[in-house]
Amino acid sequence: MGYLLARAGVDVLVLEKHSDFLRDFRGDTIHPSTLELMHELGLLDEFLSRPHQTLSQLAGQIGKETIPLADFSHLPTKCKFLAFMPQWHFLDFLAEHARKYPTFSLWMEAEVTDLLQANEKIHGVVVKTPTKRVQVTADLIVGADGRHSIVRERAGLKVEDLGAPIDVLWFRISRQPDDPTQVLGRFVGGKIMVMLNRDEYWQCGYVIPKGSTEKLKKRGLESFRDDILSIAPFLQGRASEIADWDQVKLLTVKVDRLRQWYRPGLLCIGDAAHAMSPVGGVGINLAIQDAVATANILTNQLREKTVSEKDLAQIQRRRLFPTRVTQAAQVFIQKRVLSPILGSNQNVTVPFVLRLFKHFPFLRRIPARLVGIGVRAEHIKTRDGFTATDMHR
Repeated sequence: MGYLLARAGVDVLVLEKHSDFLRDFRGDTIHPSTLELMHELGLLDEFLSRPHQTLSQLAGQIGKETIPLADFSHLPTKCKFLAFMPQWHFLDFLAEHARKYPTFSLWMEAEVTDLLQANEKIHGVVVKTPTKRVQVTADLIVGADGRHSIVRERAGLKVEDLGAPIDVLWFRISRQPDDPTQVLGRFVGGKIMVMLNRDEYWQCGYVIPKGSTEKLKKRGLESFRDDILSIAPFLQGRASEIADWDQVKLLTVKVDRLRQWYRPGLLCIGDAAHAMSPVGGVGINLAIQDAVATANILTNQLREKTVSEKDLAQIQRRRLFPTRVTQAAQVFIQKRVLSPILGSNQNVTVPFVLRLFKHFPFLRRIPARLVGIGVRAEHIKTRDGFTATDMHR
């Protein structure tokens, strides 16, 4: 969003509390809808020159059967695949291009700790840097600080919790050239694991019942490694790479959304407005679509310093429907599919509906559309407000 606004001539300051973007276990799937935005910006070829892997079909292993679930090759987009790219590469890429505009600034190691308010309007933030605390004022504050958002907390915005019966343990295991092709989800004997191909290693997400981390740890690391091998036997000899629990990171799954995403002078987007489940890996793409919609709707008002509550409400109205539909699907899958499987000692059988996916390929286009593009795709409507001479200066 900062890149799009700066590109259109709006003064933007992005605050990042860390010294770099090198965080692991973030949403690393770049979906066709996001790749389409890169194409619209003229950045796609350069973007795809960065290290990444692609996946044009999604499949799941249920018991001993592999079921094709989604086929992206029919999408009406430039790129008909998912791209797997570490999120720090994606963020570095955006920051690199945004810095070319004189209206863009990025402060690293700048943590927002509080909001500045006067007469019921938010007009700035308190920022902690390594050397001091400073106050930054602005016509609009945008909270894009995730599911544990300090911005929405300080603004007193009310959160509606939709519930999540699962958590996910993330870890890495090395990958070998003769490993099976990528199967995104494995459902074997009451256990569920997601495996993402990172070329040299597998990034694995082991699904557990919510709040059961300590119980699992009490069983011991060896028992956990046995569970992994029961799902993916081809990892035999490599599960020992998990030498201690510090290598296993807990993702506490939350599905929630704000009843109101804004206050005078403030807007929340992305996970700060609606925390998404990792089901489908669509959280990053909904957040990006929020950002594009925000830039499309607010650019002129920000230039003219006339942003109103009505403008902020328009963003929520536009983005609320796709958020609700996506979260409803995620909650349904969590409660009706994933939760019943966990802890079951019986082998999971392939549901009749999923067997249809195996025999009728056109059915795979439906989840491909929902995952790859989403309920409401956004497109770049703002223009580049700078000439080549301006950029040179």
